[in-house]
Amino acid sequence: MTTGLAQAALRAHRPAFVGTAVAALFAATVVSASTMMLTTTSTGGTTGLSASARRQIAENGVGDMAMVLLIGSVYMSIFVVVSTMGTAVAQQHRELALVRSIGAKPRQVRRAVAVQALAASVPASLAGFVLGGFGARWWHAGMVSHGLLPAEADFRFSWLALPVCVGVAVVTTTLAALLSALRFSLLRPSRALSEAATGRRGLGMLRAPLGVIAVAGACAVSVLLSKQPAAEASEGAFLVLILFCVGAGLLGPRIVGPAAWLVSALVGRFGPSARLAMLNVRSQPRRFSAAVVPLVLVVGFGLTKIGMHTTAQHHTGSAGSPGEVWLDYVGTGLYAGFAAIAAANTLAMISFERRRDVALLRVVGGQRAQVRAMAAWEAVVVAGTALLLGGAIALGTLAPILSTAFGAALPYLPWPVPAGVATGTLLLALLATGLPVRAVTRERAISVVAGT
Repeated sequence: MTTGLAQAALRAHRPAFVGTAVAALFAATVVSASTMMLTTTSTGGTTGLSASARRQIAENGVGDMAMVLLIGSVYMSIFVVVSTMGTAVAQQHRELALVRSIGAKPRQVRRAVAVQALAASVPASLAGFVLGGFGARWWHAGMVSHGLLPAEADFRFSWLALPVCVGVAVVTTTLAALLSALRFSLLRPSRALSEAATGRRGLGMLRAPLGVIAVAGACAVSVLLSKQPAAEASEGAFLVLILFCVGAGLLGPRIVGPAAWLVSALVGRFGPSARLAMLNVRSQPRRFSAAVVPLVLVVGFGLTKIGMHTTAQHHTGSAGSPGEVWLDYVGTGLYAGFAAIAAANTLAMISFERRRDVALLRVVGGQRAQVRAMAAWEAVVVAGTALLLGGAIALGTLAPILSTAFGAALPYLPWPVPAGVATGTLLLALLATGLPVRAVTRERAISVVAGT
């Protein structure tokens, strides 16, 4: 029965598990590349190099940087995979509730979900290991060209990356699936059916307190950093950024809801389709907060990292060592890539999940252009909310660092930077929302309604 449930879910929710596989593939690729770079620049990896070459590696702190990037990659991998897999399991609540009502045991439900996770993550992690080797070669060549590594330091392919990336991708995906299904599988069938229809209310006993603690911790660390020397404050920026983002992810609708309310109020003035989009966002804060939070990470990471360098360039004439700046931008691109994949997956899954709602709008007389316009305005609300919250997080992170370093809390951002971040965020939201809706509107509406 377990295998049958898993196969049925994979067929019925194919887009969700394609998204999970993509997230696991990207996570495995980056973790594999980071692990190979760490083994290449570690003490064992520099054996046979000249004393001057080993000294150059040590002075540039390449090994430490590789370790930081590996830890950051593992953290972001966990975030992306957990977010994507959690959304995929949540979309199955109706089916899980139905099989519970006809006698399926909680352990059978959990096993079925675990099998789904393995089916999506194992092939993706193996492919990611191979792709990570190519990524590590490019990374190594860039470090050599920017003077971080000596020319005589050859790249070394490492099989150690295989268990690391498989462990991160497969174990994280499976645990995320089990944890997402645990509570729901233990509900009584009648309660499960009711919750599948109406959605869960509230944030849970642990989620809300942990979210408050994370935000409070970010504020406390930010205040402490404002009293430290500039170098130490800069080193602590990443911790503040992570705490803010974790808090936003845990609190979800409580933070995203008010911001989305404000943005949707502005959008709702642009015609009937915009007003319908506004009503959809306001009536389903949990669903749309799941899409907003990853975009908040994209905006927060991008503006924070870029703002540090552009502000330093503006005040001192130098953004820092070219090699250090290049590596920082590479890391920022990777983190933003993680968050962008999570956001795109979530938005696409939400859009596919609403196939019946979209079809019903068509049945009652809505034109394809009107439905697509509504979806586009929803994407505008999601992107606008992410820009608002992500910008606030970036300012909260940068303020103590910039005030100690330059005496001014506001960053210097040339207009192409915020314009580029805003354009990229909006395009990501429009594509991830619009393509699934466009595919649904091409189907016969009555067939979709009858088949769901």
